[in-house]
Amino acid sequence: MSATPSAPTPATDPSRNSQRQGLAPVGPVVKLLVRRSVVSIARVPGAVGPILIMPIFFMVAFSGSYSAITRIPGFPTDNILDWFVPYACLQGAAFSGMGVGFSTARDLESGFYDRLRLAPVNRMALVLGPVGTSMSRATFPMFTVLPLGLLLQASFPGWGGVLMLAIACQLLGVATGLWALGLVYRFQSQRMMGLVQIGIFTALFLSIGQVPLAVMDGWLHSAARVNPTTNILRMARQGFLNGEVTWALSWPGLVAGAAIIGGLSVWTYSGFRKLDP
Repeated sequence: MSATPSAPTPATDPSRNSQRQGLAPVGPVVKLLVRRSVVSIARVPGAVGPILIMPIFFMVAFSGSYSAITRIPGFPTDNILDWFVPYACLQGAAFSGMGVGFSTARDLESGFYDRLRLAPVNRMALVLGPVGTSMSRATFPMFTVLPLGLLLQASFPGWGGVLMLAIACQLLGVATGLWALGLVYRFQSQRMMGLVQIGIFTALFLSIGQVPLAVMDGWLHSAARVNPTTNILRMARQGFLNGEVTWALSWPGLVAGAAIIGGLSVWTYSGFRKLDP
């Protein structure tokens, strides 16, 4: 009496194993997607403006408009550039994340993203690629804003301060990229970038971007006090204002950035699952 062969289990099914083994590893795919996005900046010069030019405009405009606030008793610095150079760098980092949203929406509208989805790659690479691009672009504004600010007599924050500024830019760039991707995955249109801008300006303007908490009152003070972007700004500015980096001003910014990225990661992944179930 012959035994009836049993159906292969998922662990022993050769077709499933071959399919799993045929997927390209995540790391190289993410690297290629990041490289493609960075190279596209040179091919689309208009993409450079929001990342490199707009932060310079904000630094110059805000430094001139708000220069008198340094006379307020207790203001942390008498050099207005020390206050606005880090702020302008963070604005540029936020715009870099928005640029990733634009690129992904353009790929969706052109059909290129459908080709990526048909490729034998791990689906997480399609999310991590744009996130990696946000990280790579987020520090670009520092290469224009910081040197120009120093040329205009901003204080050098020390290499520790530069490092904290770079980390703050990375955190905000990734957070903005995740916010933009979550919207793009849901609506698949570049028109959603208006909502990304609203999110960026809300987070930055309802913080200590322009003035410190000590000179705020009313609902704006309450909003800035609980806004996690406030802690990220404190971390970014500490080298400029204090001349040194301390753990007391660093850990709240790191925790705030990690919390924002954690929450927005869930938002982005759930949107991606709706796009590619």
